[in-house]
Amino acid sequence: MSNKPRIAVHKFSSCDGCQLAFLNMGEDLLNLAEQVDIIHFAEAGAVAESAKVDIAFIEGSVVTAHDEERIRQIRKNSGYLITIGACATSGGIQALKNLADDAAQWPAQIYGQPQYIDSLDCSGAIADYIKVDFELWGCPINSAQVIELVNSLLRGVSPTDHTDKVCLSCKQEQVVCTLVTQGKPCLGPVTRAGCGALCPKFGRDCFGCYGPAESSNASGLANRFSGLGLVPDEIQRRFQLIHSSAEQYQSVIRSEQSDD
Repeated sequence: MSNKPRIAVHKFSSCDGCQLAFLNMGEDLLNLAEQVDIIHFAEAGAVAESAKVDIAFIEGSVVTAHDEERIRQIRKNSGYLITIGACATSGGIQALKNLADDAAQWPAQIYGQPQYIDSLDCSGAIADYIKVDFELWGCPINSAQVIELVNSLLRGVSPTDHTDKVCLSCKQEQVVCTLVTQGKPCLGPVTRAGCGALCPKFGRDCFGCYGPAESSNASGLANRFSGLGLVPDEIQRRFQLIHSSAEQYQSVIRSEQSDD
C-alpha cells in the first residue's frame, strides 16, 4: 500500500475554474502526481468521493440540502481541508441571492419546473458549515497559488496566507494607479493580492476577485467612489459583485442599500 499523502478535490456549486488551476499546472501537476495519490478528482477522471484522504480541496459553495450533507461527510473523511476560490470562501456569485427578499422565487424565473430544484434560500461559504483549515482566495485561483500551497503542505510547513492588497502588487509591478490617475472605481485598496494586478496592468480597475484584504477600509473607499460621482446603487454593485457575503463588505452594501 502506498505511503504517499492521499488527496481529493471536491466540487460543489461553482464554475470549475478553480479546479482548472490544478489542471493548468502543467509539468508541476506531473510532479505532484509522483508525490501524492490523487484519490478523488472527477474533473481529472478519478472518482472516490467517500474515500478518506489526508488533504481535501473544496471548490464551490453550499446551495442545496444535499451539499450540506456532503460537506459534513467530506470533513469527517479529511485530515486537512482547504477551500479554494470565491464560491468556497465567501459564497461567490451565487450568494447574491442572499440579498433578495424572496430568494425561493429565483428558480421559478429560470427553470420550467422549479419544484424539482433542491435549492436553499442562501448560498453559503464552506466555513459556514464545517471547520476549514485554510482558505485560498481568488476567482478563480491560479496555478501559482496551488503550487505554493501544495509544496508547503508536503513539506510540513504551514501555508502562507497572503493578505497584502492589490495596491502593493501594482507598486511591485510598476503599474500606474487607475484610481488616482484615471478616476476609476478600483477595488484594489481593499482587495487581497494574488492576481499579479492583472486588470490594472491593462488600465482596468480591480473588480475584487481575490476578496477582502486584511484591515480593509471598505467604507472609506466607498466614500471615495461617491466622490468620483458614483451613486449608491453603483457603489453597492461594486462591492457585492463577487464577494457579496464577505463580512468586510457587508457594512458598505447595507449602507448603500439604505441610501437608495
